[in-house]
Amino acid sequence: MMQETQAPWPGRDGTRITGVRAVVTAPEGLPVVVVRVETSEPGLIGWGCATFTQRYAAVAAAVDQHVAPMLIGRHPADIEDITRMVHLSSYWRGGPVLNSALSGVDQALWDIAGKRANMPVYELLGGRVRAAAAVYLHASGANITEAVEDAARILSDGYRHVRIQAGGPGLGTYGAPGTPGAYPGSPNPDGWDVQQYLRDTPKLFAHARDVLGEEPNLLHDVHHRLTVKQAIGLARALEPYRLFFLEDPIPLELYDRLPEVRAAAPMPLAVGEQVASVADAARLVTGGGVDLLRVHVSAIGGLTPARKLTALCELFGVGTAWHAPADVSPIGAAANVALDVSTPAFGIQEGHLWPDPVHDVFPGALMPVNGYLYPSDRPGWGIEPDEREAAKYPPVTHLFERWAVQNRRPDGGIEPA
Repeated sequence: MMQETQAPWPGRDGTRITGVRAVVTAPEGLPVVVVRVETSEPGLIGWGCATFTQRYAAVAAAVDQHVAPMLIGRHPADIEDITRMVHLSSYWRGGPVLNSALSGVDQALWDIAGKRANMPVYELLGGRVRAAAAVYLHASGANITEAVEDAARILSDGYRHVRIQAGGPGLGTYGAPGTPGAYPGSPNPDGWDVQQYLRDTPKLFAHARDVLGEEPNLLHDVHHRLTVKQAIGLARALEPYRLFFLEDPIPLELYDRLPEVRAAAPMPLAVGEQVASVADAARLVTGGGVDLLRVHVSAIGGLTPARKLTALCELFGVGTAWHAPADVSPIGAAANVALDVSTPAFGIQEGHLWPDPVHDVFPGALMPVNGYLYPSDRPGWGIEPDEREAAKYPPVTHLFERWAVQNRRPDGGIEPA
C-alpha cells in the first residue's frame, strides 16, 4: 500500500490521485507506453504518452516503481508542481527514461484537467490560432524511381508536404530498403556507404522536382549520419531543389556545431529528435542552431515543458516540427496537435497513418484529412485507450537493438542509428 503524498497547501476540493501505472502495447509492432492516472472522482481517469520505444521496459518500471508512489494523494490540478517534483526527485536527472515517465504523468494530468473543465486541452492552452496543423508523410522506395512514385501517391491524396527517402546499395538509407550484398568484396557486404549516399541524394531530389514539379514541399531526413563538412556539402548540393527542411544532418554529439551547418545550409534545418532534456532543447533555440525544433515531446517531460519551449521558439523566430512517427502513441500525437494549433510558432507536423489495430487500442486517434490534422473537440485528449485491446498486442523485445547493431559501413564500422 502506497502512502499518500501531502502537498504543502490544501486542495481546492477533495479530488485526489489514487492510482498511477504504465501500460505497454504494440498494436503497430513498435512498443508504445502510456500512463493511466486514476482519481478519487468516479470515472475521472487521465492518459498520457510515455513512449520511449527503445527502452520501454525501463520507462514502465520508472512509472510503476518510482514515480507512482510520489503522486498518490496529490491533487491532479497541481500539474506544474508535480512535474517539477518528479523531475527533481531522481537527483541525476534529464535522461529520456525518467523524462518519458514524467511525460506520461504530465500529459495524463492535462487530460484530467480538460475533462474536469469539459474542454479540449488546446483550449486550456489559450485556444486556437489556426484551424488545423499541416502535416507531412513519409515516401520511400528501394530506388529513386520508386521513392518518387510513392511521393506522388501521397501528394495525390491532398498533402502538400512529403519527406522522401530512397534506398540504395547494401543497407540502403534511413527510412528506405537496401539491396543486399551490394559490396561483395567488403567485410560487410550489406553496409552503408556515406559517399554513395552523398552522390545519390541530390539525384533523388533532381528527379523528384522533374516529376513532381515546383509546388510540393519536399523534405529529407539524414538521420544524424554525417560529419559537419559532409552535412554542409550535402546541403549545398541540394540547394537547387528548394527543400522545405533538411532533418538531423549531424549526430547529437556534434550539436555545438549546428550553427556552423545552419549558416552554410541554404534550406531550413529541423533538429532535435534525439534531445532528451528541455534545457538542451532550449539551447538549440537560443544558440542559433535550428530553424525548426523537432523534439520528441515525451523525451523532454511532456506538454508542460513543451509549451515553454513553444513560447521560446516564438520569441526567437524558430518554428516547431514535433517528432511523431509510429514510436509516438496517438495520445502523444494529440498533444503535438494541441500545441500546433495554439501557437504562432508552428512550422509543420510529422504525420502518420495509424492502421486498424491502433484505432482499436486508441479509439479517437487523430487521422489527417487532406493533409491536415484537426484536434479533437472532446474533453482532454479525446482518446480513451481500451486496455483489453492493448493486451492483445504485447511488445517484442530488442526490435531496435537488432536493427541498430547491423547499421554498419562496408568496412564493418558501426554507424549512428
